[in-house]
Amino acid sequence: MKMPGRQGGAGGLGNLMQQAQKMQADMAKAQEELADETVEVTAGGGMVTIVITGQQQVRSITLKPEVVDPDDIDMLQDVLVAAVNQAIEQSQAMAASRLEGLTGGLNLPGFPGF
Repeated sequence: MKMPGRQGGAGGLGNLMQQAQKMQADMAKAQEELADETVEVTAGGGMVTIVITGQQQVRSITLKPEVVDPDDIDMLQDVLVAAVNQAIEQSQAMAASRLEGLTGGLNLPGFPGF
């Protein structure tokens, strides 16, 4: 006997499973795409440029020659740390933005920014 106002049953669970499988496939595809998408960040007034993927893999670090001062290694190190941290933050924000569209803001463990 079907109760009025109630939905679900085996059909509802099957639909939920299909939706979960589709979301899982979409998430896997988005993760793969993030490996190819990059963010470019500059720091130190353009002295350091970092290119990083949506999976937080640094692709390149470019230094202008004038930032390399053997008498001021501390400054170079500080600029590099700042640039890498900024690149990671922007990469994570890009990844969160892409994945949030798929999850509708669900709180999923293992995905930064959610």
